[in-house]
Amino acid sequence: MSTWPAPSVLDPRTQAFPVLTDAQIARLRSCGKSRAVEPSEILFQPGDTHVPFFVLLSGAMEIVQPGLAGENPVATHVAGEFTGEITMISGQRCLVRGRVTEPGEFLEIAPDGLRALVAKDAELGEIFMRAFILRRLALISRGQGDVILMGSRHSANTLRLREFLSRNAHPYTYVDLDTDKQSQALLDRFDVRLEDVPVVICYGQTVWRNPTPQQVADCLGFNVSIDTSQVRDVIIVGAGPSGLAAAVYAASEGLDSLVIETNAPGGQAGSSSKIENYLGFPTGVSGQELSARALAQAQKFDAKIMVGHRVVRLECSRRPYRLVLDNGDKVAAKAVIISTGAQYNKPPLANLKRFEGQGVYYGATYIESQFCEGADVIVVGGGNSAGQAAVYLSQTARKVYVLVRSASLSGTMSRYLIQRITENPGIEMHYKTEIVALDGDAKLERVTWRDARTGETSTHDVCHVFIMAGASPGTAWLQGCVALDDKGFILTGRDLDGLNGDSAAKWPLSRPPLMLETSLPGVFAVGDVRSGNVKRVASAVGEGAIAVHLVHRVLAEM
Repeated sequence: MSTWPAPSVLDPRTQAFPVLTDAQIARLRSCGKSRAVEPSEILFQPGDTHVPFFVLLSGAMEIVQPGLAGENPVATHVAGEFTGEITMISGQRCLVRGRVTEPGEFLEIAPDGLRALVAKDAELGEIFMRAFILRRLALISRGQGDVILMGSRHSANTLRLREFLSRNAHPYTYVDLDTDKQSQALLDRFDVRLEDVPVVICYGQTVWRNPTPQQVADCLGFNVSIDTSQVRDVIIVGAGPSGLAAAVYAASEGLDSLVIETNAPGGQAGSSSKIENYLGFPTGVSGQELSARALAQAQKFDAKIMVGHRVVRLECSRRPYRLVLDNGDKVAAKAVIISTGAQYNKPPLANLKRFEGQGVYYGATYIESQFCEGADVIVVGGGNSAGQAAVYLSQTARKVYVLVRSASLSGTMSRYLIQRITENPGIEMHYKTEIVALDGDAKLERVTWRDARTGETSTHDVCHVFIMAGASPGTAWLQGCVALDDKGFILTGRDLDGLNGDSAAKWPLSRPPLMLETSLPGVFAVGDVRSGNVKRVASAVGEGAIAVHLVHRVLAEM
């Protein structure tokens, strides 16, 4: 019986650790080769790539995770069970050590063979994917990863790295230097000074002092399986709902697909505490859960996901197009889908940057909510994201003040959210109101806002502000290649008619541009980055799916 410490709401015996039937094992035999194993034989290690998938025909093995204090037990496998978790599908580095404890016979299947099997065998594919996902959730819930993050809740960079690892569903051990009495021993062991915080330790060996998320991604091998020299059928820039939908449909339809995401899958929707109006989820779904499911679905069909790197330029003079990354690498594609979304606007406050991550936040996730327990908080914005954040934070905060510049919410927020806000005694609305000053020493301590109707300003002892107002597209990297509207959003389809501006606006082909096609043939824009978009998750997903249909048409022209 497996001993994986899965959360209590899951049944590890039947879902995370199912025992395969003889008939199921018989179907697997043609996909791999049988091998004899002996006690103490190590089959895989943390950091390994291209790790095989093993089905135990006889014998037993243990799964452990090496740590600074020795090995931590994770699971045991017996005959009829199989190894692996989500890295078997994603192609990322292994997180654990697998050691044989009883001699026997194992069926070994190569990673490519497993992915092909998952795609074509519905029954086994469902069994494996469910088990892999639940095993990853168990690792996350217990903080059993291949990385240690040492930081402080008063450090903006610590918060950024915690969010990066959490939203990428990567398990890690967090050491809070503010409360952990044993942390000084770790600091001394790796010769780390307090000014180096946060500190990331990969595989118990490599030490990074105050690294960027990109450096962490490279250290952990998030992108180790991606060949940047390959010319793809389609590259999808951005892994929000529209980008992930495009990845699922493109990969499932046989297109060689690569997704490039700067931070983490999900985009703005990924930081939403609960989305309740998305089709098929009557009780709601968190943005992180939705994006995690979509990511696993895309990887199941062999879409490649590059995380932690940003596209800084599009070379659009000839095809295949080339996208230049922040590290200087170039990736090429016959078609491109741009789904980079939009970022919340930052109010023009003199010391805003000083308090970012130390009282000012742009997403309301579980991590931020922990900081706000029993405290007063401010949510700035009148859209659905702001409404969801206000309702979510009201569960732990003492009082939530919602500040909006408009006179009502009816034109910008869904009715069900408006009703929840107005009926919640823990939420206080302030219309025609905006923040004019932020104050504090090491962190935010006071906020001053102004009521535009009366001109009155007032100062409040509030230490947490969530800004979710307006949106601007990050499209500077597309200048000179595609036509943009006056706010920087990408023009597509019929919106290109009659444009006589710079060369980027001139359509070069005899056929008209397709519905989501930009002024550059074979380059499409979907989701919030597109001019005239509908700011809803469902519409973004629909555009991502439609764009793949249009990509097929463009590829047929080549």
